[in-house]
Amino acid sequence: MRTTVIFFVAIVTSLFGFSQNNLTEGVVVISQTMSSDNDEMNAQLAMMGDMRTTTYFKNDKSRTEVSSPMTGDMIVITDGASKEMVTFMDNPMLGKKYIKGSLDIAQSALNDIVITKGDETKMFLNFECQQYFVTSSVQGQPMEMEVFTTDAINAYSQQTAPYGDEIKGFPLYVSLSMNQMGSNIKVVSNVIEIKKEVLDDEKFSLEILDGYDEMKQE
Repeated sequence: MRTTVIFFVAIVTSLFGFSQNNLTEGVVVISQTMSSDNDEMNAQLAMMGDMRTTTYFKNDKSRTEVSSPMTGDMIVITDGASKEMVTFMDNPMLGKKYIKGSLDIAQSALNDIVITKGDETKMFLNFECQQYFVTSSVQGQPMEMEVFTTDAINAYSQQTAPYGDEIKGFPLYVSLSMNQMGSNIKVVSNVIEIKKEVLDDEKFSLEILDGYDEMKQE
């Protein structure tokens, strides 16, 4: 089950790639908590504690970094133009592994999507945000999301990109619930900081890092 947690973290982390319109370059810091109704899974998630995820974005490229004692260091780099994605994991159990993937594949895994605009608005980081609800399925498993977005930031997250124009604005809060191997898992993500910063193109290179072996995925 510990391996399942690792891959679930990888999936969730990859959802935070950014492709930009006017806000073209900078850094986003996200606070993330994970919980489950399964005691064994919840104990493993509790060991991870609250995570801080940092995403660097420049035009249609992004680099997301997260680290925890349980999962080790993880880097997810995406290229919105080529639809390429590579995940690097330096994990205490698996060692140094990388997985190459496609953003199109990740989006096509979502089926039977229903999007509803909520009646509620909330303030996050002094931005007024609109509520949305999303129900879907991932590989046959139900998934539910509550999202709060703001029109004041002219950027969009890979997390809401699969839904096109049906979710407007940039998400500052996302609550995601899904079933993983019989366990219900909830992930709550808050953007706690957004700042402009000039970034080197090399930071978004998709070249495989030295010492990493490929991990094949179905």
